[in-house]
Amino acid sequence: MRGLVFLLLVASASAKVFSKCQWAKVLKSSGMDGYGGYSLANWVCLTYHESRYNTRATNRNSNGSTDYGIFQINSRYWCSDGGPSVNNGCNIRCSELLTDDVTVAIRCTKRVMQDRPGITAWRAWTRRCENQDLSSYVSGCGV
Repeated sequence: MRGLVFLLLVASASAKVFSKCQWAKVLKSSGMDGYGGYSLANWVCLTYHESRYNTRATNRNSNGSTDYGIFQINSRYWCSDGGPSVNNGCNIRCSELLTDDVTVAIRCTKRVMQDRPGITAWRAWTRRCENQDLSSYVSGCGV
């Protein structure tokens, strides 16, 4: 547990909180606009409600797993943090999701999208973004 706390402290030193438009541009340049059939606005909405665009966001779940980073990738299925894990689907350490380099987080998100249930794995998307007018999430960003 102390090792996890140490990793979280180290990772938070290099974390970043993006503005809406900064993040939209990063997502667009990373090929997320249209990825999996979802517009850029869907990805901006999802990450806003999951992490408020914060690369160091974490959330401990009642099942003992933790969600990490800007996309809130779950340790039970997608990364390894030394806790209970069924699978490390992205073959990464969870601490890699807590830096200002979002390349690993985006690559892992694309991997999640290749599996079931895809974007619906993110509850924030189903609760806050699905079937909503998402134009405000990219308005004024020039993307």
